[in-house]
Amino acid sequence: MNTKLEEIVNSAVLRVTEKRIDAHNSPALKDQILELIESGNKRIVVDMSAVRFVDSSGLGVLLSGYRNAASCQGELVLSGLQPQVNSMFELTRLHRVFKIYPSIDEATGQH
Repeated sequence: MNTKLEEIVNSAVLRVTEKRIDAHNSPALKDQILELIESGNKRIVVDMSAVRFVDSSGLGVLLSGYRNAASCQGELVLSGLQPQVNSMFELTRLHRVFKIYPSIDEATGQH
C-alpha cells in the first residue's frame, strides 16, 4: 500500500496514493492504521483524494480503524472522497459513521 504520512496540527495524516483500496492492498492499510493508533496518535486523517475505488474489504479496514481509534479515545476521519468513493459510503450508509471532510485543511481545522 503506497501512502505518505505527515503530522499536521495534532493529526496524523495518512495520504493514500493508490487508486484502489481492495482485497489486494487493504491488509497493508490496516497494518498502517493500527501502527498509528498503537503509536499513540489520537487523531488520524485518512486522505483518500487519490482513491477512485474502494471495495468491501477496503471499507472493512477503514471501519476497523475507526473502531480501534475510538476504543483508544481517538478518532479516525476521512478526507477528499472522490464522487465514486463517496457514493459507496452513502450506499453502505457509512457516511453516517465517519466524519468526512472535503479537504485535509478542513479535516485538520486549518480552513
